[in-house]
Amino acid sequence: MQAEIITIGDEILIGQIIDTNSAWIAQQLNAIGIQIKQVTSVADHPADIIVALTLASGRADILLITGGLGPTKDDVTKQTLAVYFDCDLRRDSKVLAHVESIFQRSQRPMLEINRRQADVLDKSEVLFNEVGTAPGMWVMHKEKPYIVMPGVPFEMKHIMTERVIPRLRQLEGRMPLWHHTMLTGGIGESFLAEKIADIEAALPHHIHLAYLPKPGIVRLRLTATGDDLETLKTETQTIANQLKNRIGEHFLADEDTSLEIVIRDFMQQRGLLLATAESCTGGNIAKLITALPGSSSMFEGSAVTYSNNMKMKLLDVKQETLDSHGAVSEETVREMALGAQRNFQVDYAIAVSGIAGPDGGTPEKPVGLVWIAVAGKNGVVTRDYLFGHDRAINIERSSAAALFMLWQLLNAEQGKHHRSI
Repeated sequence: MQAEIITIGDEILIGQIIDTNSAWIAQQLNAIGIQIKQVTSVADHPADIIVALTLASGRADILLITGGLGPTKDDVTKQTLAVYFDCDLRRDSKVLAHVESIFQRSQRPMLEINRRQADVLDKSEVLFNEVGTAPGMWVMHKEKPYIVMPGVPFEMKHIMTERVIPRLRQLEGRMPLWHHTMLTGGIGESFLAEKIADIEAALPHHIHLAYLPKPGIVRLRLTATGDDLETLKTETQTIANQLKNRIGEHFLADEDTSLEIVIRDFMQQRGLLLATAESCTGGNIAKLITALPGSSSMFEGSAVTYSNNMKMKLLDVKQETLDSHGAVSEETVREMALGAQRNFQVDYAIAVSGIAGPDGGTPEKPVGLVWIAVAGKNGVVTRDYLFGHDRAINIERSSAAALFMLWQLLNAEQGKHHRSI
């Protein structure tokens, strides 16, 4: 059974907002054995919406539509659907009472335009929306369900969770689907593919491998379809174990997670503390870590020492080190890491200094050159990287590289540890 998601709104097409609804809906449908055939975004234009519906109806068994259910003139979804389904709109008394109660509670005057929120497709079953004014609708058209929901994420999620998913679970034709994701680091996508080529080539026809790369990290996702979910889980775990053994030191976790989460959990479990000393990354490494719940148990703080003066003042970098070797050097990041470790009184410290770009480089130290040091219990490891000219990407790659170096040192000093599900 396959579904198509259609998101309606000019704001999506011009990049004013990011379509997070489709990703969330896809996750929920995959979990109950409904595959996504396609995701389509369309403007608030009736003709475009009808074309999208017509094309989707030819390739999907279920259509889910979000957006354009508001009361203003630019919200044209209901009127367009009435044309597509060749039906009228009716004002639903239960929805109207709900909308009126919302305005009464907020002591706001209710206009006719607000009452129109209670207008639903005559052919539809109302999917009641307790958390908003725009109801969802379920329409059976040519033996296919069309599920219409508001575009406001928390309203859509409420309707999906309370009204749609329980009903979809009752549909016949759903095939068990299982995703098993692994995390790898410190190896490029092409090198990783070459390393596991024979395992991938031997996969059975009902299991597929996907590569999901980002700077410094590649996720591997095994997707299996079949008749029995438990059998699929067992099969993918067996293959995951083969991949884990082949990948070796580049294997990070046997689940869909992030490197910063793996590090947080590792350090929490061992009572270890971390600090960062950042120059070209501008605090990005600290941001990645402190975005995680519970990071306060293992992260002490960060010094963003952009100037040489702050490197000396906060991290005890020597003036002669900067004069002799410069800010972007192995000697400087080593002293930065040791200074952070000492001054923050932590077990481990990361230091990064580089030329993020797009200018500021020299023939000897080009744009994209980054030095990273990690201080641990038994010493300091350092490494230089040469990235590209894009500033944002250089910061992201530097952060990922620094975290992977920390992970390697943690394993070397604390003993191997891998997460598994």
